[in-house]
Amino acid sequence: MDRQNRAGSKKQTRTRFDTCGRHRYEADTDIMKNMNGTKLKRSIWFHNSCRGNAVTFLMGVVICTAGFLGTVVAGDEIGPFEKTDWPCWRGLHHDGIAKPQQSPMKWSETENIAWKVDIPGRGYGSPIVVGGSVYLATADEQKQTRSLVCIDKISGKQVWKCDVHTGKATPPRNRKGTQASSTPACDGKRLFINFLHDDAMFTSAVDLAGNILWQTRITGYVVHQGYGSSPVLYGPLVIVSADNKSGGAIAGLNRETGKIVWKVKRPEMPNYPSPIILKAAGKTQLIMTGCERVSSFDPMTGKVNWEVEGATTECVTSTVTNGSLVFTSGGYPKNHVSAVKADGSGKLVWENRTRVYVPSMLVYQNALFAVADAGIAHCWESNTGRALWKGRLAGTFSSSPVLVGNRIYVTNETGETFIFRASREKFELLGKNQLGDECFATPVFSGNRIYMRVANETGKDRMESLYCISE
Repeated sequence: MDRQNRAGSKKQTRTRFDTCGRHRYEADTDIMKNMNGTKLKRSIWFHNSCRGNAVTFLMGVVICTAGFLGTVVAGDEIGPFEKTDWPCWRGLHHDGIAKPQQSPMKWSETENIAWKVDIPGRGYGSPIVVGGSVYLATADEQKQTRSLVCIDKISGKQVWKCDVHTGKATPPRNRKGTQASSTPACDGKRLFINFLHDDAMFTSAVDLAGNILWQTRITGYVVHQGYGSSPVLYGPLVIVSADNKSGGAIAGLNRETGKIVWKVKRPEMPNYPSPIILKAAGKTQLIMTGCERVSSFDPMTGKVNWEVEGATTECVTSTVTNGSLVFTSGGYPKNHVSAVKADGSGKLVWENRTRVYVPSMLVYQNALFAVADAGIAHCWESNTGRALWKGRLAGTFSSSPVLVGNRIYVTNETGETFIFRASREKFELLGKNQLGDECFATPVFSGNRIYMRVANETGKDRMESLYCISE
């Protein structure tokens, strides 16, 4: 902050423990007044062993170095998080990149499995990991419940199950859809989840003991394929989207109360991405693709920063950036991967016709990595779109690749995971492993462990399970 905004500041230090009570955190909080006399509050949480190793931005997302655990924005805290936490879809920075760790390279039903727990119902949303718990969504079609489940990270035992909605189901029409395809997000005190219910999309908040805090109807929803958009956190808000044929919305809700702070109407088109917060072209932007456009919003207000052509009607993937370009992909009615300038100039820098419809992409070392639905891994130079290599995997893919160190892990729809090197030079397959008979959820990497949601089928019987893979 500049000198004017430091006038009258005072510092407070607070201490608290994580949700399991095992780790102590401290927060430094500055209470400041700007030149207009407006009070501003800025805090950042540290693990007690790694103070001083973080960078915070007032009213924004944290860019961190070692030891970052969370930030307070506009009076409500996000965190504290352990450095191994994976608190939302595609991780803390929404990019599918895990902290460098010694993740297993080999596993099977009988090898390197720390625990396995059955998850009744059906769901393709990914798990998240916060503190000592793993959380995921599921739906029981016979009981007509849509629920959140908490699993103990160490033992694999179920801690609680919260039925968020009962009855008035709004089922998908596509066989690859479920009523629980959204991934929850956690701010350290609450879980946020999106479900369809009674022909509408609702966002709900649940505390870490499994109690519903609030539920807010966002918009009516006409099912075309299904629904799978996940919430994202920014400052005091949880931001959600529900594009659909009846005209959907993107909305920012107060995380504490569920009150809608801002809401933007969307075109009457089916579309499936999650809203993504990115730092691009020197500013923090909320990016949505699909509905025949790429749209950038101010995440605090919902105000449109810019909106350009550069996406087809129906998209699924979550946008990534290299800092100057945002990369989009879609699959209906046009197959495409494209790069759009993030500065609002409207410039489409490059585009190709590769069908990367469902799995999201990765940016690493000036390269864009993707796995096409049909099982081909691609690497393009991110600035130019020049093809660097492609390599054949096997099967059809719906879950997204995850980067761990210099390795990319991606799992196909039959539960086979491929590991290949994140290199610009060539395609190099490092390993492959089979687990279960079906996998649509993206695995999560946390503390040298992999948490993978798969289904096993025996005749007409189908059971989903969450596996903890550990050497």
